[in-house]
Amino acid sequence: MTFDRAREAAVVPAAFDQDATSYDRLVGANPGYLDHLRLSARRLALPDDGAGLRLLDVGCGTGLSTQALVETYPKAEIVAADASAEMLAQARAKSWPSTVRFVHSRAEELAAHGVEGPFDGILAAYLLRNLPDVTAGVKDLHGLLAPGAPLAVHEYSVADSARARATWTAVCWAIIIPLGWRVTGDASLYRYLWRSVLHFDGIARLTGRLRDAGLDDVRVEPVDGWQKGIVHTILGRRPV
Repeated sequence: MTFDRAREAAVVPAAFDQDATSYDRLVGANPGYLDHLRLSARRLALPDDGAGLRLLDVGCGTGLSTQALVETYPKAEIVAADASAEMLAQARAKSWPSTVRFVHSRAEELAAHGVEGPFDGILAAYLLRNLPDVTAGVKDLHGLLAPGAPLAVHEYSVADSARARATWTAVCWAIIIPLGWRVTGDASLYRYLWRSVLHFDGIARLTGRLRDAGLDDVRVEPVDGWQKGIVHTILGRRPV
């Protein structure tokens, strides 16, 4: 099974556009999905409810990761960006404090859309796997961080574990793909999800990318539930 990351990444925003209206309903049926986003937000470990801080939620989708940041750091200014116009439309339709701003942009084009650092923390949830060039994407995130600021990558990674790969495939074909078909009438996005996770970095390679990009204190924290060993928080910090 071949996987052309650059070719697949080029059509990801359109695929999310197509399923945007049903996205929250589908992920809401996934036990732990929202709790795990909140967990990764808390793992940024920022002080004082985020008072005086500027945060970036890159790959924000319908705003579920943005909501995790708002709940965890209610006093922070938050910029949330996504490449899918329809996912962003779903996000913008929700109620937000004035401290939240949404931007339509691919992760690799943020500067062209007026999003510039430094940020005091970045959350990248389910983003890196969908980029055409993961190494360049990590370097871009590093460049947006203020000195000493943390990055939390919330992502699937199963390549280093046969058990995790088997569990992921079983859950996708027994639940995720059939449910996507039932709700949307087209399971192509969810088949892409299955493939993209199988062909993404293992934890050893992903943490290596963060270190190679210049991040310090790189470590991996687990989540619970059926996603244990499948979804991870990978943390790093730009050196002071």
